[in-house]
Amino acid sequence: MADTRHIKRNVRRLQRVKTWQLVALLFVMGFIAATFLRLNNVGMVQARDAVLNADKGSDPLVTQTRLYDLQRYASAHMNASMGTIYLEGQYHRDSQKAIDAAANDSNANGNVFQKVQDICVPKYAHLGDYSQAYQQCVITELNNFSPANSPASEVKLPRADQYRFSFVSPLWSPDFAGFSVLICLLILLAIGARLIGLLALKLILKIQNR
Repeated sequence: MADTRHIKRNVRRLQRVKTWQLVALLFVMGFIAATFLRLNNVGMVQARDAVLNADKGSDPLVTQTRLYDLQRYASAHMNASMGTIYLEGQYHRDSQKAIDAAANDSNANGNVFQKVQDICVPKYAHLGDYSQAYQQCVITELNNFSPANSPASEVKLPRADQYRFSFVSPLWSPDFAGFSVLICLLILLAIGARLIGLLALKLILKIQNR
C-alpha cells in the first residue's frame, strides 16, 4: 500500500504541470529562438555586404579588415554560414598590376604589351578599370603574336581561387540564439520525460492493482 500511495503521489506531482503549458512555453521560446537565429543571419549578411562594398574600393587593407570581421562573426554565431564570396574587384586589380608590370618591363616584348593595351583600352574603357573583358582581350591579343616570342607567358595572373572565401558557422554558439535553442530542447525533453513518466507510473499502478 505504501508503494501505491507513493506512486499516486508522484503521478499527482507530474499532473500539476500540464502538457499544454509546456507546449505553450515551447511555442514562445521557439519564436524567440527563431528571432535570434534570424538576427544572426542578418548580421552575417551585413558583414558580407561590407566585404563586397570594400572590394569595390581600391584599399586592400580595408577589404582584409572587413573580411576578418566577417570570418570572426561567422565563426562565433550559429546560423551565420555565408556561402561563398569572390573578391572580384581585388582580383582584377591584382591582374591589372601583373599586366602593367609585364608591359613596363624592359624586355623584347615590351612594345608588344604596349601595342596590345593600345588595342584593348579603347574597346573596353567604358566598362571601367580592371574589367574582366579588358583583361581577357589582353591575353587574347598577346596569344595572337608569334608563339616563338611567347609574350603571354610573361603575364603571371593571380590564381582565382585565392580570392574565393567561405566561412562556416558552428552548429551551436553561446549567444542569445544558442541559449534560446538550448532552452527549447530542454522543454522538449521535459515534455517527453513527463509523458513517459506518467505512462510508466500508471502502468505500474495498473499492474499492482491486479
